[in-house]
Amino acid sequence: MTFAQIDEATDLGFLSRQRGQGQLGHWIGGRSVAGVGDHLPVLCPWDGAELAEVPLGGAAEVEAAVAAAAAAFPAWRDRNVRERAQVMFRFRTLLAEEIDELARGISAENGKTFAEAKAELMKGMEVVEFATALPHLAPGRIAEVAAGIDCMVTREPLGVVASVTPFNFPAMVPLWTIPTALTTGNTMILKPSEQAPITALRIAKLLDRAGLPAGVFNVVHGGRAAVEAILEHPEVRAVSFVGSTPVARAVYRRGTAHDKRVLALGGAKNHLIVMPDADPDLTAKAVLEAATGCAGQRCMAASVLVAVEGSEPMLERLAERARALRVAVDMGAIISRAAADRIQGAIGRAASEGAQLVVDGRAPRLPAALGEGYWVGPTVLDGVSATSPVAREEIFGPVLSVVRVRSLDEALAIENGNDFGNAAAIFTESGAAAREVARRASAGMIGVNVGVPVPRDPFGFGGWNESKFGVGDITGEGSIGFWTRDKKVTMRWSLR
Repeated sequence: MTFAQIDEATDLGFLSRQRGQGQLGHWIGGRSVAGVGDHLPVLCPWDGAELAEVPLGGAAEVEAAVAAAAAAFPAWRDRNVRERAQVMFRFRTLLAEEIDELARGISAENGKTFAEAKAELMKGMEVVEFATALPHLAPGRIAEVAAGIDCMVTREPLGVVASVTPFNFPAMVPLWTIPTALTTGNTMILKPSEQAPITALRIAKLLDRAGLPAGVFNVVHGGRAAVEAILEHPEVRAVSFVGSTPVARAVYRRGTAHDKRVLALGGAKNHLIVMPDADPDLTAKAVLEAATGCAGQRCMAASVLVAVEGSEPMLERLAERARALRVAVDMGAIISRAAADRIQGAIGRAASEGAQLVVDGRAPRLPAALGEGYWVGPTVLDGVSATSPVAREEIFGPVLSVVRVRSLDEALAIENGNDFGNAAAIFTESGAAAREVARRASAGMIGVNVGVPVPRDPFGFGGWNESKFGVGDITGEGSIGFWTRDKKVTMRWSLR
């Protein structure tokens, strides 16, 4: 297999053009600021080559970014919401013009296929479009509540806010927060993942080109020290976070202990229930895409298939499709060597505990030029116990565990018995069965014959239980309330 046969985003020439970016800078006050101190290499998951070096900022860089954001806040707050929305109109146009080049960059630093990276950007652009409608969605309201007395409610920005985002969606997750937070009048600091930081800087430069005033949006690179500095800074009013559950919980506790509004999205263990009446071909295709899309590195990935007795034909088709899926063509790479080793270790432990390896992705076939990359192929484990670690812990890789049950009640008991609550889905032709899952499943997002039930704006994204800490959703109408506070004005007028 040659690179030309793989995918547009894996052409050797394309990858070579992404390398050699040198030391990245922070983006503070509308300009690039060189990092000082330690740097980490940013490695391409496809072949392990170095793309750039990212600085590990800390308290000093956060202090500088907060100062720039605080200085820019009064003028940005005082702009009419329609003027702020106009910046988002121009930003959306630039994203559309640059989408292919942005997608190639995402593919290089994250490991996605070109098609997945482009789809990520398109989903993020939907939130930008949502923000352009904020003059109509969040105008405030006024009413005469008694004779001669009016009450008015306006939505006011909080001030300086921050967003801490993960490696797996270097464009989409930042775009979940940036448009709404800025259009409602806040100024922002973004702390992207140090594993995939390049796209954040490209977003900052596009916002600058769109006419966003200097200091309204800032990027600080780094790891734990930078996050802790954000959570403890007295001028940062609100923080959104997306990552693993242990870190999400820690971020929520630390941020709220410092009097901040915090919304922290954690991990997931999403269950797909398959009924005997489900369409075998449609279901097998949807389940495999849900399990292997983005190499399983997403909180909406299908990781447990709960097969109700009688659904064996679908399982056979699923295995056939999984064996035919081409690594480096239909599915991208794993973010790092350590992550790939961890996923392969989880597969081996499950097999040693008695799970049947129907499809083993630990040694996928690859072109020689990709041998230094980080790869795990699609993996299907059958006969998995509902209590085993592989069925209960987040693996964050292309691993699907099949748990067999006798009834829908038993399937729901397994779904509701897990600690997480991001998403659940059912595949069936029965409206009654679908209604039962929608009513009884302990998850914030439910799919019916949909493997990845991500709501579209204006409906918000957000899970339950150990998948979310805080109130509200990170997108949609619920996000408006997170980034604003209501001001109530009561007025009485004399007729004299």
